[in-house]
Amino acid sequence: MNTNNTRRGTWDIGLKFIVLFLMGILIATNTGCLIPMYSGDPVRRAQQLIYTSEDLRAITDEWERIWFLDQPSHLTPYRTHGGVL
Repeated sequence: MNTNNTRRGTWDIGLKFIVLFLMGILIATNTGCLIPMYSGDPVRRAQQLIYTSEDLRAITDEWERIWFLDQPSHLTPYRTHGGVL
């Protein structure tokens, strides 16, 4: 009788794990958790999308500026300050 109980207990734990895993996947795939991230109004949603894309572009530009990636490399054989290419 004990072996039957332990098998059932193991099965319950596995089933709970599978259910929690599937619920986690469903929650993780939502855009804005349970509340939508963007407005339902098309005009306002377009404005929000433009703001979001501008923020992401600005982050990339700022990252390049901080790490001096927007500067010409001094290791290239080409002179970029008006000399010979």
